[in-house]
Amino acid sequence: MYDKIATADELNRIEQEVADQVNTDFESALREPNPSESDLYTHIFAPTPVTEESGERSPSGAETVVMVDAALHAVDEILRQHPDALLYGQDVGGELGGVFREAALLAKKYGDQRVFNTPIMEAYIIGSTVGMSASGCKPIVEVQFADYIFPGVNQLFTEVSRSCYLSNGKYPVQALIRIPIGAYGSGGPYHSSSVESFVLQMKGIKVCYPSNAADMKGLMKAAFHDPNPVVMFEHKGLYWSKVKGTELAKCPEPDEHYIVPLGKARTALEASEEMLANGTTVGVITYGMGVHWAINAAKHFTGQVEVLDLRTLNPLDETAIYACVKKHGKVLVLTEETITHSFAEALAGRISSNCFQHLDAPVSILGAANTPAIPLNENLEKAMLPNTEKVTAALEKLLNY
Repeated sequence: MYDKIATADELNRIEQEVADQVNTDFESALREPNPSESDLYTHIFAPTPVTEESGERSPSGAETVVMVDAALHAVDEILRQHPDALLYGQDVGGELGGVFREAALLAKKYGDQRVFNTPIMEAYIIGSTVGMSASGCKPIVEVQFADYIFPGVNQLFTEVSRSCYLSNGKYPVQALIRIPIGAYGSGGPYHSSSVESFVLQMKGIKVCYPSNAADMKGLMKAAFHDPNPVVMFEHKGLYWSKVKGTELAKCPEPDEHYIVPLGKARTALEASEEMLANGTTVGVITYGMGVHWAINAAKHFTGQVEVLDLRTLNPLDETAIYACVKKHGKVLVLTEETITHSFAEALAGRISSNCFQHLDAPVSILGAANTPAIPLNENLEKAMLPNTEKVTAALEKLLNY
């Protein structure tokens, strides 16, 4: 099998050369000056080229699309324009293209070397993005349900999120990780969880959570071009707007150049100038399904409610958040997650600390009931989750405070 087998003397020589090189490099490292304290905050993220919104959000004559189709079209355009892009995950190959049709016909169109299925192995799906990115590929991967992110968390936390920081910016992992999330229609405890707070604790990861088709497409493009790992949470109940009250998730489809920079919130509903002048308004800070609960609840309080759609949870648009709080003096933080120890609870605390003098009422928080899992039973699922009626009650309490 081998032309030559090294002798013992040759092996000893190689071993000594390696040891000498290690010692030389070690001594060189010891002579380097210590980093300054300011270096603690460098290379958390690699700089992104996408800093401004561009393209047309609502082109003339554009067809109205549901969120899942906006995502499909965005990935289709990415694969067509970027030969180094790959799409893989559970069931995304074949004509069906995933359990939600979010990759329908892409494997047939681009071939199974660029769009392919993986085993039910989330650790591999997440971890392989490190090698793919290092080799010059731009992976788009999918974990089939948010509940199943946890087998991949070791890779996500230990390798993916820290690579840029620990390599002094030399090896950021470019990966777009798509994760269907959220509860509706009795999906049960293993297909309905909200897990954004878990992921947000990993500081080297950007997190998006769109509420409509236009933002889905624009954020998808920005996430792909970002040199850092980006998790894209996609609410299953918004994919087709089949849930009552989610019709606004459908939008005219943006053009193929449309892109939304990460970290920029958007006002989904404005309060009227008359009500603002009267001092009888409230702001709702939310994302995902919460945007639709809030907009529907606002119909009971004409002109009194402003809804701020965060769109991106990390980086977070604190400028827009604090402006909303100062504008209204009363604010509701709305989430589908359970509240205790959550992102929403932390955000409410941050608002209280930074905007205390501008508040006319304590920051209110509404989320799911604090249970270990989402029940399969339809009535119990409804009892656990927020909805338009619960948001309406919370807004009425705030406005009457």
